[in-house]
Amino acid sequence: MEGGDWQQENLMSWWWRGAGKTQVSLLTSWNPPTTAQLTLESLPSSAAEGKDVLLLVHNLPEGLAGLSWYKGASVDSNRQIASYVIDSQTNVPGPAYSGRETIYPNGSLLLQNVTLEDTGYYTLQAIKKNLLNEKVIGQLRVYPELPTPKVTSNNSNPVENKDPVVFTCEPQTQDTTNLWLINHQSISNSAWLQLSKDNRTLTLLRVTRDDSGPYECVTWNPGSASHSDPFHLNVLYGPETPTISPSDSHYSSRANLSLSCHAASNPPAQYSWLINGRAQQPTQELFIPHITANNSGSYTCLVHNSVTGLSRTTVKIITVSAGKNSTGHPVGTISGIVIGVLVGLLLLATLLCFLLLRKTGRASGQLDLREHHPPASNPGHGPSGTSTSPALLSGLRTEVPIYQELLNPNTNIYCRIHPKADVAS
Repeated sequence: MEGGDWQQENLMSWWWRGAGKTQVSLLTSWNPPTTAQLTLESLPSSAAEGKDVLLLVHNLPEGLAGLSWYKGASVDSNRQIASYVIDSQTNVPGPAYSGRETIYPNGSLLLQNVTLEDTGYYTLQAIKKNLLNEKVIGQLRVYPELPTPKVTSNNSNPVENKDPVVFTCEPQTQDTTNLWLINHQSISNSAWLQLSKDNRTLTLLRVTRDDSGPYECVTWNPGSASHSDPFHLNVLYGPETPTISPSDSHYSSRANLSLSCHAASNPPAQYSWLINGRAQQPTQELFIPHITANNSGSYTCLVHNSVTGLSRTTVKIITVSAGKNSTGHPVGTISGIVIGVLVGLLLLATLLCFLLLRKTGRASGQLDLREHHPPASNPGHGPSGTSTSPALLSGLRTEVPIYQELLNPNTNIYCRIHPKADVAS
């Protein structure tokens, strides 16, 4: 039987089932059957260099005197590997014997530590006692043990939407099928992917940041399969248009202004700020304590990627409210304080005027009393001391309590000073 063709058609399913790492392709031919066919089976069904292979015999005829194995498709004594004498159960080495072959009583041949030179035809001759011999021919193919492949790239740091990338599966090995995996999945058809005829090279015509990988190469032949280490691309991109946070645009006086700028970029972007067109120290975080109305204006964040050479900007308008003065008191509060002070001064002036008028009135009253005092009585003509007439007393101004004066103040805020006040003073 000839193996390998069906393996080629079912490469993926075979590999994922984790089949053995060896493959033997054994072609068997035999004489026209009588009652049972003499056949050969390879165990295991696949073989790579360094493995052991058993050529198992089925339907061995009866009445045998011995068995002989030959390297090649014919019975050639010069290429005899060994013979087995049934009666004595002994192995007799032949010219093609390498020391790695053993014939068992059931006719099977064990080949240990097979090499690529063991590939070829093998002939078994069953020697009957009646001299009616039978012969069967099989073909053995030994496949090389595949080395661990390695993924290489012409550019491991491509720029997004700019640089194509070519992957190569190394080393190149004959009779080997190459399989590519992206993100641990087999590649699918795409206008941006190209494979070489032998699948050894994979080309990405356009690269985006989502194409970072990993990329893996699997090499396969009927004898073995090998898997590469993952390969990752460092896709360079950006910067994208930056965003400024927080989103607030209106602030009050004396508040702290803290702005942060961010932009997607690989490698990370460089940040700087402009305030009303004036450059600031390069930083990603901008902080201004105790802002005033003078801090209103445009705040521009600039981002730059030195590798891709791209730059982006975002402008934010900040408005600082003048709702508070430099001491932090609202304008309404200050106006109330000023009005209160003025009212207090007005009341104080009214009180002073009242007290001055009261004092001036008393002085005038006393002066009038002195001016209208009657002459002293002559001695012996009446009682001694002074006396006041009722008419004079009725003419005096009646005293008014001070609280009534305050409750009913004179609407004229100007004090009239009596001309004779100077006499009282």
